[in-house]
Amino acid sequence: MLSAIIVAAGSSRRMGFNKLFATIAGKPVIAHAIQAFERSRSVTEIIIVARKEQHDEIRELARAKSFKKVRAVIAGGEHRQDSVRAGLDRLDEEAKFVAVHDAARPCVTPEQIGRVYAQCRVHGAAALAEPINDTIKRVDVDFAVAGSVDRHQLYAMQTPQIFERGLIEEAYRVVYAGNVSVTDEVSAVERLGRKVVLVLNEDFNFKITYPRDLGLAEFVLKQRAQPLSQIDKAGGS
Repeated sequence: MLSAIIVAAGSSRRMGFNKLFATIAGKPVIAHAIQAFERSRSVTEIIIVARKEQHDEIRELARAKSFKKVRAVIAGGEHRQDSVRAGLDRLDEEAKFVAVHDAARPCVTPEQIGRVYAQCRVHGAAALAEPINDTIKRVDVDFAVAGSVDRHQLYAMQTPQIFERGLIEEAYRVVYAGNVSVTDEVSAVERLGRKVVLVLNEDFNFKITYPRDLGLAEFVLKQRAQPLSQIDKAGGS
């Protein structure tokens, strides 16, 4: 049984407005993220962690879109890890695996979820990731270039990140016992010395961070929704 925790408790500070309810391709950003897990055959329940003032809107959205797997909408914490821990506390007793996903990644697909879950079942921990293709530089306090970073073996972490339930729960116990801050679940599991397998992603799954990302996400989702015949015609083939 795979339970999904969708983290939606962020402040959208860099956007200047609530990005999760911005409309792209006919639906709010968060609805696209939920829909991918709703359609995944592996997922049996979805727990959404959000700010309290958003709960009624999210519940209404779930009803309107007939999201049958949404079992709970609960309050998040001050930091991302607090929200994930709150989600872990609400898991179904029968849950054996846990997926954590950022609600601000609306381009995730059931296929991506399935690929990560398959590797998790073999290795106990897996996460979606993308190779770093740009040249990476270190800078000083004045934003002057201070050196180069070898991008070989560097990967940008994405979500979902999926784990055996006992493993991620133990990782979070260690994090809180040591009063440690982590920015994702892989970082928490790393502290246990456990291996996390990366599943390389060749499709779009970027996080909505700036207003410019909304237009790109809209384009990606609309392209996916087109029949292949229309895409071929648009491409001139």
